[in-house]
Amino acid sequence: MTGHDGATGSGLELREVAVTFGATTAVDDVSLCIEPAEVVALLGPSGCGKSTLLRAVAGLEPTDRGTVRWAGTDLRGVPVHRRGFGLLFQDGQLFPHRDVAGNVEFGLRMAGVKRAGRQARVGELLELVGLSGRGGRRVASLSGGEQQRVALARSLAPRPRLLLLDEPLSALDRGLRERLATDLREILRRTSTTALYVTHDHDEAFTIADRVGVMDHGRLLQIAPAEQLWRRPADEQVAQFLGYDWFVPASALGAARPRGAGPDDVLGLRPESLVVDADGPIIGLVVDRHRTRGGTGLLVHIDGIGTVGARAPGTAVPGPAARVRLRLEPAVTAVLPPA
Repeated sequence: MTGHDGATGSGLELREVAVTFGATTAVDDVSLCIEPAEVVALLGPSGCGKSTLLRAVAGLEPTDRGTVRWAGTDLRGVPVHRRGFGLLFQDGQLFPHRDVAGNVEFGLRMAGVKRAGRQARVGELLELVGLSGRGGRRVASLSGGEQQRVALARSLAPRPRLLLLDEPLSALDRGLRERLATDLREILRRTSTTALYVTHDHDEAFTIADRVGVMDHGRLLQIAPAEQLWRRPADEQVAQFLGYDWFVPASALGAARPRGAGPDDVLGLRPESLVVDADGPIIGLVVDRHRTRGGTGLLVHIDGIGTVGARAPGTAVPGPAARVRLRLEPAVTAVLPPA
């Protein structure tokens, strides 16, 4: 398990933070640091504690133990509006009686920014989020994706030192979420925004974040750069959450094991990890087959390993009891330390 990383004292630092609700521990001794201009995503199922942890950072939930610091300063007792953090939630929480520009400039008006400064900042942000020239539109006339772009612009307007995003795209359909996730990543990079992003969506987390933390039952199980997390999960619990279904000793594949995997390591396999290939070094026996979005999925029995999933590309699909050759796809195979 790895739920702790070093701090420089210049960004967000959480040390052994715990939040309880009666007898329920929602956040269980989480330690985490976020560097300036870094985007960290907390990924986990509903009820795992990720949103509660974000709310504790914002000051919306009291902590029972541990510390929340920004640039080395303890934030205990500092109210939400004095922390200098921006908040973006699933519904955007826009003001329906204000137009787009009025929503974006709200925080600037509260901060006492003069009109010319507000107008310049609003124009800059609407261009940034792809809504240039739409400042006079009523928010009710916008699509869901456009409304979230307005909410993002509003949250960025006061230049928060940390932006907290809680499932901001979850109410949108899949295609729109994918497009906005890519745009959001670019916007956060261009503005050098330090951000903590909470989501249950794997694709969002891996698209947007520099590092991804996996949470379950209030604990931070592992935090790592996205590629490292995907290829080197800390244990089977993390790997299963990431979609790896079968776990086999690397030694069972012999020379076919991926580069960098030792004989004592464990390999995490997905249905896409093994592919039918006439020149493949692994021999298996087809047990069953089924249709998938990407072609045909197989269940194959491999001596020394057992029954695992595989994929058959093209139209020449082997039937049950057929012997097939398989190759391993390293990009969708995880390497875990010995159990």
